[in-house]
Amino acid sequence: MRFVTDRLHAADPRVDLQGTDGQYRAMVPASTSTQTTPPAVSELQTRIASAAAHVAGQRSARPSIGVVLGSGLGAWAQRLQASQVLDYSSIPHMPSPSVAGHPGQLWLGQLAGVEVACLQGRVHAYEGYPTEAVVFGVRLLAALGCRAVLLTNAAGGIRPELTPGSLMLITDHLNLTGRNPLVGWAPDGHPAFIDMTHAYDVRVAGAARSAASSLGLSLGDGVYAALLGPSYETPAEIRMLRALGADAVGMSTALEVIALCERGVAVGAVSCITNAAAGLSEVALNHDDVQQTAARARQHFEALLDAWVVEALAALG
Repeated sequence: MRFVTDRLHAADPRVDLQGTDGQYRAMVPASTSTQTTPPAVSELQTRIASAAAHVAGQRSARPSIGVVLGSGLGAWAQRLQASQVLDYSSIPHMPSPSVAGHPGQLWLGQLAGVEVACLQGRVHAYEGYPTEAVVFGVRLLAALGCRAVLLTNAAGGIRPELTPGSLMLITDHLNLTGRNPLVGWAPDGHPAFIDMTHAYDVRVAGAARSAASSLGLSLGDGVYAALLGPSYETPAEIRMLRALGADAVGMSTALEVIALCERGVAVGAVSCITNAAAGLSEVALNHDDVQQTAARARQHFEALLDAWVVEALAALG
């Protein structure tokens, strides 16, 4: 497949995914029967491989499970034993978050004998990062050898029973960000047209339900709507999302899921409901409240994640 390159200026100088001329490239497929890797994709693959080699050199054991911790949920990383901590800024080409509640550290360690690589915080498209940067972290987890990645986020509840402090297992999503990490991404042997029917692995989801049941925790499930942000939704938008079948709404996760599915990594995801969505309560939405609610849900969230890591690996066989 031939690609025509164009140039897009970098949205943020902190991320280093440019070509040799210092500018981003966008790839537009042209119709042909021969598939080759576009130069910009090859360069991005090289950068991911460079980051993975750097991280792998810090620890001899290969991680089996990856974890991504969302807004206000980062404290769980401290539960890893025999851990090593790398600032994102120390990892080649790794973008760093600018949002409160996302420390920007990669933790490597063990939990109940399971080797874990944990991203303590993520970057978002609303920070000005290009899509390649938003999914760089999870592509790194895939390159490190993680068989499954467990994603977490803070979300607004749309379904009435999803009240602040409750946990929701994501069973599907609506990607309404207007972005897709597979645009222009067509390495040899990896088709761009991936099936998303079972984007959220049923084995990993079953492991989450089993973990919650063993702990006596309530774990709802539902559809997560991903919007670009950073503004919160309007009440009219929430009514639209409800009509579309969304149960919760946030500004992350969906792009990561798409990228991981293309890499063949099993995905599971849980939302911590930190607020009622716009128009469903009289309280104005703000990020401080999101972090505070996530902190109050910490005990149940961390207990669930502890058990889920172990059960997810067992479920994969």
